[in-house]
Amino acid sequence: MSPLISIVMGSDSDLSTMGEAVTICDEFSINYEVTIISAHRTPEEMLNYAQVAHTRGIKVIIAGAGGAAHLPGMVASLTPLPVIGVPVPSKHLQGLDSLYSIVQMPTGIPVATVAIGNARNAGLLAIQILATYQYELQEKVQSYRQNLRISTMEKQAKLEKLGYREYLKQM
Repeated sequence: MSPLISIVMGSDSDLSTMGEAVTICDEFSINYEVTIISAHRTPEEMLNYAQVAHTRGIKVIIAGAGGAAHLPGMVASLTPLPVIGVPVPSKHLQGLDSLYSIVQMPTGIPVATVAIGNARNAGLLAIQILATYQYELQEKVQSYRQNLRISTMEKQAKLEKLGYREYLKQM
């Protein structure tokens, strides 16, 4: 089966951040691809990738980038698909530069943007986009959310039982 989600990044140094998008796709059994294409170092390849992604069956693109972070916006300008940008934390500015670059897209070229380094939420958002037309996937998303609720309630019960000092010691 061909991939529905494309996870793309500008450098292999982004893999440690973007791996969380891969993990959540695996958890939901969604087919995906992982690609390294740089807006600056491989512009022709990036152009081709973005222009044909929709013809290959891709439904959502998750694009991670650090520093100048042009990849998500450039891909969004070249594809009709929804693009979710992941600001990758950078050495000097901790990802604020990436966040500002990705979130400040001009009118007409949107990029949904998640928190700095939060590729897991990017994966979840991509899955929710797919779930708008896949009932089975909607059920999995609802189950995932229910499990989050249960986990939080269990933590609250443990906190009440132990008190905050003992709870912190066990974290």
